[in-house]
Amino acid sequence: MSPNVTGALFMMASMVAFVCNDSFLRLTGGDIPLFQLIFIRSVLGSLLIFVLAYAMGALKGRLTAADRRIVVLRGLAEILTAYFFLNALFEMPLGNLNAIMQVVPLTVTLGAALVYREPVGWRRMLAILIGLGGVLIIIRPGPDGFNLWSLYALAAVVGVTVRDLLTRRLSASAPGLKVTLGTSLAMMTAAGLASTTQAWVPVSSGNAALIVGSAGFVCAGYFFSIQVMRTGDVSFIAPFRYTGLVVAMIVGYLVFSEVPTVLTLVGAGIVIATGVFTFYRERQLSRR
Repeated sequence: MSPNVTGALFMMASMVAFVCNDSFLRLTGGDIPLFQLIFIRSVLGSLLIFVLAYAMGALKGRLTAADRRIVVLRGLAEILTAYFFLNALFEMPLGNLNAIMQVVPLTVTLGAALVYREPVGWRRMLAILIGLGGVLIIIRPGPDGFNLWSLYALAAVVGVTVRDLLTRRLSASAPGLKVTLGTSLAMMTAAGLASTTQAWVPVSSGNAALIVGSAGFVCAGYFFSIQVMRTGDVSFIAPFRYTGLVVAMIVGYLVFSEVPTVLTLVGAGIVIATGVFTFYRERQLSRR
């Protein structure tokens, strides 16, 4: 497989992992305060990543000074993204928030073109725009207008874009698991400090199992999302981020009995079609 095809598979794997993580958190039913929930998950996730990194020898050796700076900056970008996203999540319609967040593939692709001078062909850009149209059909944002929380959502878009572009700068020698551990530790620290502002509650055995499952999936999501930005062309890989919505729709139907509307299915079809077209074209170019 070419680097672009590998990167597309990494992107799809990360989207599946993050959707499963979100589903496990949602299944807790809001019984646990958010920051307590994220802190416990981050502690478990950090332990899991540490064990895996140690077993695979990813902790041996030291990161270069440049890579260490990137890991720190990535962690800060992740924390700021979570802060702005969660604030917007509780204050604005979910459809509007998701619609704004789906600008990320465009911003990352354009950022890679501007910062790293990656070529972006018109077919790739058209596929991204068409996929974005399918996403908007699925979400159907309401006409509530722009407000402070919309600006928070845009700040989250900027945070994700900066995080992904920073990942692109990591050297080939930087172990992905080590970078993943740095991200998880940053989230654990931030969530731990934020959790002191909320009253903690006991965790039932059922919710504990869900948190453990969530920790496993979020670790996988972190790892694959890092590998994505180190493999292939961003402009090719970006459209495959939209597949997360399709996976979320399937999980919503099977787990939460959320029946998709006709417009949702139409939008999902457009998203899938753009991904298949981009994948097929890359395979054709690889053969040439």
